[in-house]
Amino acid sequence: MSTISYLTRIEFGEGQIARLPEFLAALGIARPLIATDKGLVATGLVEKIAGLLNIPVTVFDGTPANPTEEAVLNAHAVYKQNGCDGIIGLGGGSALDLAKAVRLLTGHDGPLAQYTLVAGGLSRIHGRICPMIAIPTTSGTGSEVGRAAVIITAEGRKLGIISPHMLPSIALCDPELTYGLPAFLTAATGMDAMSHCLETFMAPSFNPPADAIAMDGLTRGWRSLETAVRNGNNKAARNDMMMCALEGAMAFQKGLGAVHALTHPLGAIRSLNLHHGTLNAVLMPAVLRYNRPVIGAKWQTLASFFGQAPDAAIAALNGRIGIPAGLGAMGVTEAMMEHVSHEALKDHCHATNPKIATAEDYLQIMRESY
Repeated sequence: MSTISYLTRIEFGEGQIARLPEFLAALGIARPLIATDKGLVATGLVEKIAGLLNIPVTVFDGTPANPTEEAVLNAHAVYKQNGCDGIIGLGGGSALDLAKAVRLLTGHDGPLAQYTLVAGGLSRIHGRICPMIAIPTTSGTGSEVGRAAVIITAEGRKLGIISPHMLPSIALCDPELTYGLPAFLTAATGMDAMSHCLETFMAPSFNPPADAIAMDGLTRGWRSLETAVRNGNNKAARNDMMMCALEGAMAFQKGLGAVHALTHPLGAIRSLNLHHGTLNAVLMPAVLRYNRPVIGAKWQTLASFFGQAPDAAIAALNGRIGIPAGLGAMGVTEAMMEHVSHEALKDHCHATNPKIATAEDYLQIMRESY
């Protein structure tokens, strides 16, 4: 028996950002907080979007690369100080996840750890929270249509806060906002999106719609990521990559797996502050090999799709688009891997991998990815 639900409202297409005032009015938002980061402010995009609005706008630009509970609390304080009544999450997955966590705090008391899935937080989250519009400016996490916010809690663990109530009120997806995204970010976020499609497809639970959505997303990513990396203004490629990210996140309610069980604790290593999508790309070939004995015909489906062994196809794509050669090149040490191998067992994605891993299995996957 499976529960299958797709309930997100999505407004997708070039130029849709111009409709932001309409969507804010529909949600009754008169004093929005824009949750974003300093890099996006520097591009002028935040100012441009704020300029579309005829209402008071407050900007919080303190989102770190891996969002922390401290940053969430700071943003929530700004929200309250300025009398805001709704949130616009603007940016990549970090900004959108931070915005979703701030939104949670508009109706719930902290700390955030009590709302994480591994702490039984699903039952503690209700819908009496402010409205939110999610506007992605990268094509990676798909957080704009996801039920989760992944946050480094005050205890230093990178954990998922997951509930249907965490879904943004509206996902406003305008591929034009990704034009000109630097090649290395296009590559890393694109591999994040493709990893969601691959892990969802391999996940063992019964959800044929999720499998179909995941394979459509994978098709778009596989045909367009290299083009988007080479030419950031290619309209068809940018459309495909934004849809790949969106579909990957729509589908992964079915469950992710060992890649994400590892990348969450790896991303929590504060001294490195590693990019999530880059980690996913580096780990994916070894995880594909690890899962091969238990995914049956799905391995052959993927092999037929890629025209070669799936692990080899992903490794070759990583090389072509400039993904780092391995965890060692990213600064990860053996001691860090020992710690992460045990932390991965506690992650909510651990239980939905098709082959349940031990700490030693996780350590071997990271060594293969070194």
